[in-house]
Amino acid sequence: MKLATLHDLYVDELKDLYSAEHQILKALPKMAKTATAPQLAKAFTSHLEETKGHVERLEKIFKKLGASPKGKTCKAMEGLLEEGKEVIEEDADPAVKDAALIAAGQRVEHYEMAGYGCVRTFAQLLGYDDAAELLQQTLDEEGAADEKLTRLAETVINVEAVAPAGGK
Repeated sequence: MKLATLHDLYVDELKDLYSAEHQILKALPKMAKTATAPQLAKAFTSHLEETKGHVERLEKIFKKLGASPKGKTCKAMEGLLEEGKEVIEEDADPAVKDAALIAAGQRVEHYEMAGYGCVRTFAQLLGYDDAAELLQQTLDEEGAADEKLTRLAETVINVEAVAPAGGK
C-alpha cells in the first residue's frame, strides 16, 4: 500500500493496531496464568476484557471507513510479545518473574499508547470525530492499565522481588 495521504497512513496504522490487539488477545491469558500474585493475574485478565473492546472499536472504525482491518502484521508487537514469552519461560523466583511480567506488560502498553495517540490525532486532523473519540477511549484505557501495573509494581510486586525467597 502506498502512503500517499494522511488518510492512507491512518488506515495503515489502524491495521497495525488491529494486528497488535489480536496478538495481545492471545498473550494476555498466558501472562495471567504465569503471574503468581493474584492482583497481577487479575490485572492481566481485566485488560484482556478491555482488549476485546479495543478490537470492537477498531472494527467499528474500519466499518465506517469501508475498509478491511486485515492485511498487516504488527512486527513490533511480535517482538514485544516474544520478549514476554521469554519471561514466561524463564526459571525465576515467582516475585521476580511477576516483576518481569509487569515490565513486559508495560512495554506493550507504551507501544499501544504511542500508536493510539498517533491515530487519534490523525482522525482529528482528518475530521473523523467519532473515530477520534473511540480512539481516545482506548488510549485512556491503555493509560489506566499502565498506571495499574505501575501501582502494582511499586506497592507489591517489586517490593516482594527485592528479597526473593532464595535470593541474597
